[in-house]
Amino acid sequence: MNALPQFPRPANEPEFNYQADPQGRAELERHLRSTEVVEIPAVIGGQKIFSGDIEEVRAPHDTSRLLARIHRPNEQQVRGAIKNSLAAAREWAALPFDKRATVFLRAAEIVAEVRRHEITAATMLGQSKTLDQAEPDAAGELIDFMRFNVYEAQKVHANQPLTVPGAMNRTDWRPLEGFVYSVSPFNFTAIGANLSCAPALMGNVCLWKPSQKSALANYRFFEILEQAGLPPGVINFVPADPAMATRAVLESPDFAGLHFTGSSQIFRSLWRSIGENVDRYRSLPRIVGETGGKDFVLAHPSADAAAVTTALIRGAFEYQGQKCSAASRAYIPRSLWPAVKSGLQQQLPDLRVGDVAQRETFMGAVIDGASHGRLAARIQKAREDSQASIVSGGRTWTEPGWFVEPTVIEVSDPRHALMRDELFGPVLTVFVYEDNAWADTLGLVDGTSDYALTGSIFCVDRQALLQAETALVNAAGNLYINTKPTGAVVGQQPFGGARASGTNDKAGSWMNLLRWTSPRVIKESYLAQGPWQFTGA
Repeated sequence: MNALPQFPRPANEPEFNYQADPQGRAELERHLRSTEVVEIPAVIGGQKIFSGDIEEVRAPHDTSRLLARIHRPNEQQVRGAIKNSLAAAREWAALPFDKRATVFLRAAEIVAEVRRHEITAATMLGQSKTLDQAEPDAAGELIDFMRFNVYEAQKVHANQPLTVPGAMNRTDWRPLEGFVYSVSPFNFTAIGANLSCAPALMGNVCLWKPSQKSALANYRFFEILEQAGLPPGVINFVPADPAMATRAVLESPDFAGLHFTGSSQIFRSLWRSIGENVDRYRSLPRIVGETGGKDFVLAHPSADAAAVTTALIRGAFEYQGQKCSAASRAYIPRSLWPAVKSGLQQQLPDLRVGDVAQRETFMGAVIDGASHGRLAARIQKAREDSQASIVSGGRTWTEPGWFVEPTVIEVSDPRHALMRDELFGPVLTVFVYEDNAWADTLGLVDGTSDYALTGSIFCVDRQALLQAETALVNAAGNLYINTKPTGAVVGQQPFGGARASGTNDKAGSWMNLLRWTSPRVIKESYLAQGPWQFTGA
């Protein structure tokens, strides 16, 4: 009962090699071909609630294919979920850290060894991810979050104050008083898991509101948490109408924290509402968010044109550009642009767009009709703009799903809207600068966009690279040198950005976990205090 196990530093989960494992490939294919329509309930206190208020989940790349039906809970049920979580809070917080940690480590093992192919297939179908994008997300990164969070949380608990002769000092790493509202996005299954599991690991109870578009894979993982022994009510799964759920949550005096990934506009709206309601809360809520990006690739004249081209293709178009870290604006010197432009025009037509279940597919569909319509309109507007020209791509279509071709647009104005606005799709905008305008271009990179999430600098000249790192110190929370701006790995590149990109609390690290604690410092004297009089010297 008094054991204090030491959890070792984990290694990153290796990617599953489906080509070398025919049995694993067959299992994945079985899930991809399944015609089952999954009924996704709300789960409150361990009870599944099938409300009958249905929202359909369809494959974005084949909208005729119905994958699941979400049973949305009503407002009374959401308020009941809050009450249920609070009822579970005391016992969960009192459970020793290692006992809580074991739940999430067990969940990681279940994903890795038992249900890997199922959750990967759910991510491919529901979020239109190719296998190359889904497996590192739904399996690799998800597993890494569970394992590294335990290791990083152990560091937090081990951080104790100095104890001196005559008294013992200790820090009690308490959870927040109340519940955490975890709001997850459509694009990463792993992020959805982390948004609720990170606070829960630190002893908090959570309401998890998944995106409708990722609800299938998120529900599969919630089932895994239950299988791993997560007690009822610690995380309640509430796939509710976003506006209604948020209203119910923010009206509760026990709202203690927001863990959010999504758009900057929604995050700011939530922050504003929390501020307007602050007098009703028992404590000041913790607000943690990772939001949008207008992520840059900056090439110096010393850069290798082929490396820049590859980084642009992978950084801008993997997962249809629907990553908050995706390359969205590029600054290329005039001396390199002919080679980079030619490379893009030659290679982009070879990127196959279509059914994510086919091995040759590089890109699936964008997530829904609203996204497709917005992107199609921006591309059409660029066609009619004298300051813009389409270098490659530009085609869109809606049968059998929401498809947008990889598109590169060159602009003559470095402050063009296409260099400022987050598009969240497979559209890359390029500004060609004069080779002798390096310093001025650094100012453009830093000052054009409101966001500051990721960025890449391609440069061999060490003095120019130092100049860029210094000038762009606040332009990206994750900066990549001579590589693409996507693909942060848990345990290697803690992830997050500032400005309009969020609170930069670095998911997957102790920095994020610390936000879900309200530490109590305790001093215990060994002997009673002496008389009140000062003895003097």
